[in-house]
Amino acid sequence: MERNRSVLAILRGMPHKREPAGAAVLQESVTSAITTAMFDELAETGYARMSVDAVARRAGVGKAAIYRRWPSKQAMLLDLLEAAVRRNVPDVPDSGSLAGDVRGFLDVIVAQAGDPWVRRIALDMMAETTRSPELGTALREAVAGPRRAAAAAVLRRGIERGELPADIDHELGLDLLISPLLVRLLLDEGPVDDAYLTRLTTVIVAGLDSA
Repeated sequence: MERNRSVLAILRGMPHKREPAGAAVLQESVTSAITTAMFDELAETGYARMSVDAVARRAGVGKAAIYRRWPSKQAMLLDLLEAAVRRNVPDVPDSGSLAGDVRGFLDVIVAQAGDPWVRRIALDMMAETTRSPELGTALREAVAGPRRAAAAAVLRRGIERGELPADIDHELGLDLLISPLLVRLLLDEGPVDDAYLTRLTTVIVAGLDSA
């Protein structure tokens, strides 16, 4: 069955510092197979129905290969999600202006969360946080943390340039940068084109000025 593979591109991450050899090649290939299988299984069945057995079967490995790496399904999920997010929340380039930085940050969000495959996983994870507070806390650290750190850099540069007040409400500022677009992408599914992003940038910059 043909599937959207952009999530797998996200999981590739950064290039290795050196080419692995010997046993390391097998080790890396097994981890890669498990990673691909887990995200495919997560998108198709959801976290509640996903099992270590199913991931192992899809990856073509034994359960022992998974348990050698992670002690539980939750540990596997959190580790692989965190790795994917941290590798793919790039620093927003300094455009020289707050508006330019905000637009650059919005483009990063669209690149990450605009994919239907990613959307299915994200919505499933949101539902799981209502059923498991412990998982919710861990997901906020693993997934939301890196994104908020990238948004904080946008605020910091705005303050340094004198475009934002030094006493800005940082938490509110981060919410303004992140939340409106994510709601649009994940819940509303409305069009997110260049015109929309331009208008949203203008609204967020105005909001940040009074945050």
